[in-house]
Amino acid sequence: MALATLGTETANERTTDLDTMSVADLLTVMNQEDRTVPVAVAAALPAIENAVNAIVGARRRGGRLIYLGAGTSGRLGVLDAVECPPTFGTDPGEVLGLIAGGERAFLQAVEGAEDDPGLAVIDLLAVGLTVADVVVGIAASGRTPYVIGGLDHARSVGAATVSVACNLGAEISRHADVAIEVDTGPEVLTGSTRLKAGSAQKLVCNMLSTASMIRTGKVFHNLMVDVQPTNAKLVDRARRIVSDATGADPDTAAAAIDQAGGHAKTAVVMLLTDTDVLTATARLEQAQGDVRTAITSP
Repeated sequence: MALATLGTETANERTTDLDTMSVADLLTVMNQEDRTVPVAVAAALPAIENAVNAIVGARRRGGRLIYLGAGTSGRLGVLDAVECPPTFGTDPGEVLGLIAGGERAFLQAVEGAEDDPGLAVIDLLAVGLTVADVVVGIAASGRTPYVIGGLDHARSVGAATVSVACNLGAEISRHADVAIEVDTGPEVLTGSTRLKAGSAQKLVCNMLSTASMIRTGKVFHNLMVDVQPTNAKLVDRARRIVSDATGADPDTAAAAIDQAGGHAKTAVVMLLTDTDVLTATARLEQAQGDVRTAITSP
């Protein structure tokens, strides 16, 4: 499919006079267009569910979630990956973000990198892609060669594959086990897919990582019990999480976290089962990190 025919590349009829609009009017039309993004994502929920199940399966067999993309799409994958360790207590190697052109491309465009499918193969080989992993290829246009090359290589080694595009009938959909297509339509600024398409991709990445972490024991109720208290804000949050999860007063929660070596989840199990650190840790290990199982198992 030619680039010019894609919905994300066509002109938006509502913004043909964008350059003559008042600031108030152009902000209004941007806001109105942005409101269509969650609706478009909602239409793709069945495919997103299938993708979450694939990621959960990979995590349960010891595999990794690996985002792969170029430009804005790649940056959004990297952003989601780097947020997982502080939010869910994952090892930095559990969720990876690969961007065409390497790490320097996050801050500055690397021209031509997205057009080389072989670069994605090199990047996946560098991280030791295995059959246990799942690769999520992100491309607003749905036709980026770097992403297609990565998805094809992942499938060749038996890894699970997911594609995320912002056009229907996307080319990358044919290169993935699960195809997520979010029809965001023409951008306010023609072809600027960092706008609605970027917002849609961020929403999808939020769902993929958050839902898969919830399903693999990283959340208790709606609390991020595996949060890493690495700064003052997160120390305070960890205390509130333990207090909310157990009903303990803030001082008791803080003391339990200290006893647990800063691990909020262990502190929660300690307080809910009235056990010491070693027993709580053993319960969590037996429950594969799931708090509900840890507090109810004998």
